[in-house]
This record gives sequence, C-alpha cells and structure tokens, in this order.
Amino acid sequence: MIRKLLANILPPVLTLLLVAGVAEAVVSLGYVREFLLPKPSSIVKALLEKETDLWPALWVTARSAIEGFAISIVLGIVIAIILSSSKWLRAALMPYTIFFQTVPIIAIAPMLVIWLGFGPPTVRTAACIASIFPVIANTYAGLSSVDPALRDMFKLYGAGRISTLLRLSLPFALPQTLTGIKIAAGLAVIGAMVGELVGSFGGLGSVIEVSRTQLRNDKIFAAVLLSSLFGLAMFLSVTLVARLTLRHWHASESGR
Repeated sequence: MIRKLLANILPPVLTLLLVAGVAEAVVSLGYVREFLLPKPSSIVKALLEKETDLWPALWVTARSAIEGFAISIVLGIVIAIILSSSKWLRAALMPYTIFFQTVPIIAIAPMLVIWLGFGPPTVRTAACIASIFPVIANTYAGLSSVDPALRDMFKLYGAGRISTLLRLSLPFALPQTLTGIKIAAGLAVIGAMVGELVGSFGGLGSVIEVSRTQLRNDKIFAAVLLSSLFGLAMFLSVTLVARLTLRHWHASESGR
C-alpha cells in the first residue's frame, strides 16, 4: 500500500521540486527579471506573511466554489433527467445548455454583477454556470444508455416511471454522472475566481486584482497556487467518493 502510494505521489513531487529549483536559479542568476517571474522562495514568503490576506481569501473562495458546485450538481442532474424524459423537451432545452457551455464565463460575469450585485451571489452563480454543463452532459449520456431490455423488464413487472428512474436509470448512469462531477469540481473553482475578479470584494480573485495594481507578482502567484491546490483537493475528494461508491460493482473503480 505504502509502495503504491509513493509510486503515485513521488514522481509529481520530484517534478515540482525540480521545476521550482530551476526557476529559483534562473531568476536568482538574473536570466529572468523577478517582476516577470517571482522566485519560488518569494511565493512561499508571501504565503507565510503574518498579516497576509491569502488564507482568509482562500476560505471565501472555497465557500463560494463549493456552494456553486453543489448547486450545479443538483441542477445538472435534474436538467439531465428532464432532457432524457421527453424528446420535445430535449429539442427545446438542449440548445440552451450548449449555449451556456460555449459562452465564456468571463463574458457572462459582468452581466451577473448587474443582475445580482457585488459579492457572494455573483461568485456562486459564476461557479455554478462554469461547472454545470459536464454534470448535465455526462448524466444525460448515462441515462440515455440504459439497456432497453432492462427498461422492458421493469415495464413487464409493472414499475412506474419514478420507480424505473430511481432503481434503474440513475444507478445505471451513476458512473458517468460521477465523471461529470469530477470535471465540474475544477471548473467550479475557475468560475468562482472569475466571479471574484469581476464582482466581489473578497476571495482569491480579489486578492489577485489588488496585487496586480500593487505589482506584487509574488502574491499573485501565491493566490493562483492556492486556488489550484484547492481545485485539486476538490477533484481528489470527488474521486475518492467515486472510488468508495463504485469499487464493489463497477469496473472503472474496481482496480481490475
């Protein structure tokens, strides 16, 4: 177990240390100006400053991202169920789900500020919009791929639509739904950061904007690093849930 864990963790950690060491040397020797690329040691110092606002900002971003992510899961699954239940509804609504995926969130964010004002509502909504499409697309694909023979068997035994949905379609679609949720986890953090850059007075996005005006590139990189690590933590959390949920009955997580 420990050997397998080291085999998964050690290579990326060594790669990170190597890249950080090279960056430190390149900047220290003057090959790259520090206002263009701060030294990794300067980024660490920015993270460890006594009066830093990075850690409180991380909490603000994390809360908004998680809330928007949770909303996207619920809405995404509900919308996928609606799309799979009727050809007419699918034809009427599917173009709009694709529309929200194709329009960049940075273009929608200013309108969210106009509609919702500055602060958490805008950030939560941006996180939800950024992350909802993978949940819809993957859940819909799973619901649409249920074996027709299984549907016929449920009909034969007199199961209604709700019973068939809860006992057949949703469990059958669960692996693909969890795949969509994994993708959405990282996108929720991106959406939250964009919402904060445009319409919030708190969070890592706001720290980045203020640090840009102060020419604090070390702090900008520190904020980006924290947001990336938090996005990775969300992804790994969903991966763990998927592993625990599917490992006993689905090949994708069984380890075989």
